[in-house]
Amino acid sequence: MSRTVGAARRAAPAEPPLPPEVRRALGAAAGAHSDTEAPERRPEGWRPGPRMLRLSTLVALAAFLAVVTGRPWLLALAAGPLGLLVLSASGEAKPELAEAVADVPARRCFEGEPVTATVTAAFDGVVGWIDPGVTPGPGTELVSVSVAGPVVTLGFLARRWGRWSLGTVDLDLYDTGGLVRRTVRAELGEIEVFPQPADGTFTPIPVRLPDRLGEHTARQTGEGIEVVGVRPHVWGERQRRIHWAATTRRGSIQLNQFAAERTADAVVVLDAFADVADPVTRLSSLDESLRVATGLIRTYLRSHDRVGVVSVGGKLNWLQPGTSDAYFYRLVQTVLDVRRDLAFHTPDLNRLPPPAIPNSALVYAVTPLADPRMMDVLSGLAERGNPVVVVEIPIGDPRVDRDDDVEQLALRLWRLDREALRYSLVEKGIPVVPWEGGTLDLSLAPLLRTRIQGRVG
Repeated sequence: MSRTVGAARRAAPAEPPLPPEVRRALGAAAGAHSDTEAPERRPEGWRPGPRMLRLSTLVALAAFLAVVTGRPWLLALAAGPLGLLVLSASGEAKPELAEAVADVPARRCFEGEPVTATVTAAFDGVVGWIDPGVTPGPGTELVSVSVAGPVVTLGFLARRWGRWSLGTVDLDLYDTGGLVRRTVRAELGEIEVFPQPADGTFTPIPVRLPDRLGEHTARQTGEGIEVVGVRPHVWGERQRRIHWAATTRRGSIQLNQFAAERTADAVVVLDAFADVADPVTRLSSLDESLRVATGLIRTYLRSHDRVGVVSVGGKLNWLQPGTSDAYFYRLVQTVLDVRRDLAFHTPDLNRLPPPAIPNSALVYAVTPLADPRMMDVLSGLAERGNPVVVVEIPIGDPRVDRDDDVEQLALRLWRLDREALRYSLVEKGIPVVPWEGGTLDLSLAPLLRTRIQGRVG
């Protein structure tokens, strides 16, 4: 028998196209988030369905009452259900071969965007209807299920950034009478959910810039558009650069002198040692850190600068600085697995690989300053001479009892310790700017007063 995709036929009106299991799955999708394990696989082959169990129960109950009460006419109650069982058993042949094929057109999206998946049931015979059972992955939410013949269309919503399993789908294929069913499973695979980058337009630059053509004004003279002074004319130079006012005053030909335009190298160091929740706002420091990091990456890439990324935590992931819009997704992909690495410990993470941090590259350390190991990383960067900027992610004050003097004193000591931590970074030539939320420009504006010097002393 040739294998084809069969057309699923509708059952009687009493059997709804979306059974209660699917409706419950839609209502409890949020609860299914946290379950990262796939559900147990259902028995293979054909097995009794709910309708067969109900009809068999009626037949057995009628026979039992007839025997117990001694009234043979009660067996007539079992004639109807027994006839349906016999007719269904002698009906059309049930499919022997069946499988489910999953298709997810887009496996990359941003937080809050919809994701559509289709599951097509392939079988070699005829089935009555299809009952889908969906178990969504931990980072997605099931929002819609529709069945059209052998095709089941699922709508998900990406809730949190990361690399997540989209989930599994179990399709129950019922025979034409709805008495027996067979289950086939389809794995939907993984999707990559990118965080929503923070908005920003400012691109602070260090004192020293690499010798590559770009959009930032350097302190060296060269072929740019910003006039930085005048100088005497040298034979062979273009006359359109003549500064006529200076030429008239000095009595000799003077030329405009322009500042060179260079590109900048920026490296974003993401602190993934821990994930701290703000006691008041309940915001995750790791979520905010990645949004700030992706915002910085996108802002510098828009200025045609080279940007790299280093994530320090359970694993050390890094990508050398590069450019272009497509490079943005490569950079974000390197840090999507940090959630899985939070419990892993690797010593000597302050020794970052030299290719990850080019000389004179501006380093942004996005961190809540909650783990002492991050201080070792910052000290190592400062010793290299790279200009470093710390973007501090707020974690809020610990909750204490206002009427307890001891707890109030402990809170004051905790705040003083945080201030001392920031002061020690500033003493090393590392400016600390707080993440205010909303747009990056509010946090980076103080850095525009002067170019970032790097290590002092």
